Amino acid sequence: MTDLLLIALFAFLGAAAAGLLGAVALRLLRHRSLVVSLSVVAGVAVAAMLAGTLTVAWAMFLSPHDLYVVTTVVAMAALISLATAVLLGRWVAARSRELTLATRSFGDGGTFAMPAGQPAAELAVLARELAATSAKLDSSRERERALETSRRELVAWISHDLRTPLAGLRAMAEALEDGMAADSGRYLRQIRIEVERMNSMVGDLFELSRIQAGSLTLAPARISLRDLVGDALAGADPLAREHGVRLVGDRIDEMPVEVDGKEMSRVLGNLLINAIRRTPPDGTVAVAAHRSDGGVVLSVTDGCGGIPEEDLPRVFDTGWRGSHARTPPAGAGLGLAIVRGIVEAHAGRAEVRNVQGGCCFSVTLPTA
Repeated sequence: MTDLLLIALFAFLGAAAAGLLGAVALRLLRHRSLVVSLSVVAGVAVAAMLAGTLTVAWAMFLSPHDLYVVTTVVAMAALISLATAVLLGRWVAARSRELTLATRSFGDGGTFAMPAGQPAAELAVLARELAATSAKLDSSRERERALETSRRELVAWISHDLRTPLAGLRAMAEALEDGMAADSGRYLRQIRIEVERMNSMVGDLFELSRIQAGSLTLAPARISLRDLVGDALAGADPLAREHGVRLVGDRIDEMPVEVDGKEMSRVLGNLLINAIRRTPPDGTVAVAAHRSDGGVVLSVTDGCGGIPEEDLPRVFDTGWRGSHARTPPAGAGLGLAIVRGIVEAHAGRAEVRNVQGGCCFSVTLPTA
C-alpha cells in the first residue's frame, strides 16, 4: 500500500510540474491562434503523462532499456496527440475565419450568409444567431427607410398645405389693410376658417410628436362602449350631414372598456371623419362594436370604394394620404397615424381591410 502511495505521489508531482508549465504557456499565448492553444493543451497532456511516468520509472530504478522503451512509447503518443491537436485547431480556425468573413460583410451593411462548411456546434449556434440578427437588422433598415420616406413626404405635404392658406391669409390681410375688401365680414370669416384649419394641422403634428416620442400619458378609466361610440357619432353627425352621408351605429354591444376616454374619442373621431370624407354622398358609414377572443373590436366601415392592395400596409404610416382621387384637399395624412399610435399605447392594434364597396377600419382593445 505504501509503494502504491509513493508511486501516486511521484506521478502527481511530475504531472503537476508539467501542468504548471502548460498553464504558464497558455497564459503567455492566450492571444495567439487557436491552433497554438490546442497544441499546448495536447502537449501538456502528453508531457504530464511522460513526466509522471519518468518520475516513477526513476524512482523504481528501471533499467536503461526499460526506460528507453517507456520513453519511446510516450513520445509516439505525444507525436500523434500533437498532430491531432494541430489538425483539429486548423479545422476550427478555418471555420472561424469563414465565420469572420461572413460577419465582416454583415457588418458592412450586407446580409449575413451562413458559411458553406460544417462548423463546430458552438460556431453553428453563433452563425444561426448572427443570421437571425441579420434578418432583424434588414427588417429594421427597411422600416427605417420607409419611415424616412414618409417623413420626407410629410414635410413636403405639410409645407404645401401650410403655404396655401398662408398665401390666402396674406392676400386677404393686404386687401383689408388697403381697404380693397368689398365684404370685410366675409374676409374675416374666411381668415378664421383658415386659422382653424392650420391650428388643427399643428395640433395633429403635436399629438403625433408626443406619440412617437413615447410621452403620451394615458388616464384610463372604465367607460361604457356604447357611450363612447354614441358621443363620437354625435360629434361627427354635423360633418356627415354636410357631406350627405348617413351614420349608422346600431350594432354596438353593451360592454365596459378600460381606456382613456379623451384619446379614444379622438381615435373614433379621426376614423369617422376619414370615413365620411371618403364616402360619396348618399353613402353610409357604419360603426360596430363586439367582443371577440382577442378583446373588444370597434370597426368603422365606409363606402370609399376600397384601397389598392399594395397601399393597405401603408395606410397607418405617417403622411400617407392615398391617391389624389380619394384624398380631399385638407389634411396632412396624420389622422390614421395618430389612431395607430393611441391604440398601440392602449396595448391594442389597428387594422384595415377591404370590404364590398369600401373598407373597414378595426380597432382591437383589451377587455376591461
